Amino acid sequence: MARSLPQCIDTVIIGNGPSALILSYILHGNIPYYVGGHHDNILDAKLSKQPNLLHITPDLYAHFASSLRYSTQALPVNTLLDTLIRPNADTEINPQSCIRWRYEPEKAVSHAAIGDTEHAGGQWADNPVSASTDIGTLSYAEQLSLPGYSYADHVAKKAKQDQCDFVRPSRIEVADYLRAYPEAVGIKDAVFAGMRVDDVYRTRDGFMIGSLGITCKHLVLASGTFTVNIPPPVSLAPIAALHSVERPLLVIGSGFSAADVIISTPSTRRIIHVFQWAPDRRPSPLRGCHHTAYPEYAAVYRQMKLAAITPSKNQGTKPITTRRKSSLYQNRDWSFYQGLPNAEVIDVAIFTETASATVTIRLASGKQIQREVGGLDYVVGRRGTLDFLSDELRTEIFSTPDQAMPVDTHALISGRTLRPKAETSLELAKNVLITGSLTGDSLIRHAVGGCVFAAGRIMHTIPTMYSPDSTPSPTTSSSPRSTWPTSRSASPDSEDTPALQRTTTRELTNGHADLHLDRRRLTRSVEVTHAENKLWVGSG
Repeated sequence: MARSLPQCIDTVIIGNGPSALILSYILHGNIPYYVGGHHDNILDAKLSKQPNLLHITPDLYAHFASSLRYSTQALPVNTLLDTLIRPNADTEINPQSCIRWRYEPEKAVSHAAIGDTEHAGGQWADNPVSASTDIGTLSYAEQLSLPGYSYADHVAKKAKQDQCDFVRPSRIEVADYLRAYPEAVGIKDAVFAGMRVDDVYRTRDGFMIGSLGITCKHLVLASGTFTVNIPPPVSLAPIAALHSVERPLLVIGSGFSAADVIISTPSTRRIIHVFQWAPDRRPSPLRGCHHTAYPEYAAVYRQMKLAAITPSKNQGTKPITTRRKSSLYQNRDWSFYQGLPNAEVIDVAIFTETASATVTIRLASGKQIQREVGGLDYVVGRRGTLDFLSDELRTEIFSTPDQAMPVDTHALISGRTLRPKAETSLELAKNVLITGSLTGDSLIRHAVGGCVFAAGRIMHTIPTMYSPDSTPSPTTSSSPRSTWPTSRSASPDSEDTPALQRTTTRELTNGHADLHLDRRRLTRSVEVTHAENKLWVGSG
């Protein structure tokens, strides 16, 4: 029997992914406290005076910008919680956490985390790209853990392996962990799946979730920026409907999703890969992948680079015939791969009787070639959408004080879209907060900080930027809207509006700053150096 949602509640969290689960854990009364032991003496002194992290203030991390030990890629509040949970994580195995979670039920806040995926996990519970769920994650297992029930705890419970150090679990393994998390930590009562949130608008006393008939005082957006695949142009859409596995697969894209598709394609199927190649101006995120830590991605990037430096005359005739095989995917024969850097599909002819298409491709040299294909994976990126909010509420969230032009609130959003406002506060409008990848930080390890801030605001331990009389006029339910973006909003050129097209030094394409490292070797090197130093000191 399906559980019923309460009609009136303090907080509604839209989403049921990692950040929503972390916030729910805190709102259930699990409060983070600093227990000492951090290597940063300045931070240690500040937190020792106020160990309750729900009272977090900017002065705690004001010195981060002048210290080389802290990442400048993530928001300071996210860096703060990350370094407290995993101090020296880049050079130590299983460092001792500086945080203890104390259960204080009297501080619990009524709430519901609502997502439309089949079970808890958000994008991890879904598979928007036609790639294998057995591919390893970019993050190591220890960086994927949520408070109260770590990934290592989950693996131990399943009795699958002895340790998780420097293991890259598969997507399906992470999804299984997140699915089990709500029951493991006792928050299952507030986590809902398979429910579509829509028609959300502000009322005089808070907010109304029109599609579910729920009213609340606080609204937390944890819906993410990876829920919608950017659709192919109209001219290419018919190819995406083809599924002739005997014919070559056309893959368009330059990043991890494109690489996932290539890796997942049967080893004997030919691949025609069209991708952008501008290493000096806009390099592929695959470029940073270390060849031993991320061998499958490094292998794809190597083929892209080979295609880019191969004379254009070879691109127009046949693929490179050298038989190269990935060390991780032993059956991958790269002679079945043809990379076409900076090429463009300019014409498509569909043949329904053979379920195939002939595409005319203009190479970077200007030469035109034709190829027969049996399908298309258009993987140029994923975005999020806030179309479940009313027009008025979206305008509140997107508007900035220095806004010079009207904001297209129907556009798809990326991690860059709300980042400028997030750097000021994660409360983007009165009683409207964001967590997770909407803040611009997409890693699970960087989700805790935003959740602690949101919980502090909801529990009134962190003051609001908005005065009591600043509440906008209540809005009425908007007219019915499509829950999918229009073709105009799906254009890559319109994914960020002019008013919000700003980048910062704290922004990173894929969220990872250390893909170029093999952390296993780095940790071993630190251990060896430490042992050598001890031996040298002991020798007198």
